[in-house]
Amino acid sequence: MTDVTEGTSGEAPSTWRRRLRLVGPGIVIAVTGVGAGDMISSLVAGTNFGTVLIWAIVIGALMKFAVTEGIGRWYMASGETILKGWHMLGRGATWYFLVYLFIVTFVFGAAVTSTAALGVDAMFPNLLPVWAWAALHGILGFVIVGIGRYDLFERIMKSIAAIKFGAIILLAILLTPSLTELAIGLVPRIPEGALINALAIIGGVGGTYTLASYTYWVRERGWRQVSWIPTMRTDAAVGYILTGVFMISMLIIGAEFLFGTGRSIESEEGILALANPIQDRFGVVVSWVFLIGFWAVATGAMIGAWNGAAYLFADSVRTFRDAPEEQAEEYLSEKSVWFRAMLVWITFPP
Repeated sequence: MTDVTEGTSGEAPSTWRRRLRLVGPGIVIAVTGVGAGDMISSLVAGTNFGTVLIWAIVIGALMKFAVTEGIGRWYMASGETILKGWHMLGRGATWYFLVYLFIVTFVFGAAVTSTAALGVDAMFPNLLPVWAWAALHGILGFVIVGIGRYDLFERIMKSIAAIKFGAIILLAILLTPSLTELAIGLVPRIPEGALINALAIIGGVGGTYTLASYTYWVRERGWRQVSWIPTMRTDAAVGYILTGVFMISMLIIGAEFLFGTGRSIESEEGILALANPIQDRFGVVVSWVFLIGFWAVATGAMIGAWNGAAYLFADSVRTFRDAPEEQAEEYLSEKSVWFRAMLVWITFPP
């Protein structure tokens, strides 16, 4: 495995192969940005319309890549985070973002831990109450991120990526329809009643404040000058390729198991209900692979969100105080008091 600390100093790589060796923050954004909600939107599309909306996933991935690449390029060209740019709209804009951040982290902090808990409870029923599993997952995220080592955080996220993407993509390969059907799905068309599903897919490829968090992850890797833009671009591209393949895989799973059956998927519990037909068709091992993949989806989104939200809050405080770049480490550090204050907020009140 490539050392995470490689590329945190020195000259930017000049070849595509060397840039690929440094990919890391892009994987973090892929793991963080795709949660249970995105699984549901893909499954619903596959359940209702088969594979005809694959094109929407491709467009969504391209759009989110363009936004993320622009945020990263802004930072490397100007030395300013996206929150600094947002602050140029006035202090009211920053206050608006802070209110949004506190609300969304509280709601998300409760929802994502509960989702991860459902996955564990499905694998080990009646071992602990779901609320206890949820609390333990929140504390797990608090500990991993609170240790204050980005290299450890990135390694854990890469491990979760291997489980998450490996499990779901493996199942999709077992279910893959004909290549002709997949190719037809790449042709943009919206069947009757599919507009809302198409928009949900396009909007659901990747997260919300996850996009803004990317700046801090590339910053931790030392990619802070214009010369690192090609490396950042490669990194982000890998992340959104993984995201797109994952969501196409979920769409295939929905299409192959539920299309034309009259059944629907509307919640995390509905996703877990797929474990039984998967077991009937492929056996208990593949069913467990699916459950582990589901758990990895929720847990990875949780850990990444804990880290990203903490950076965003710390940077908001720095922006309010107009602290110069020379003082940035007092705020944009995994050991800063502001970073850890948000960790406490997103973990314990929910």
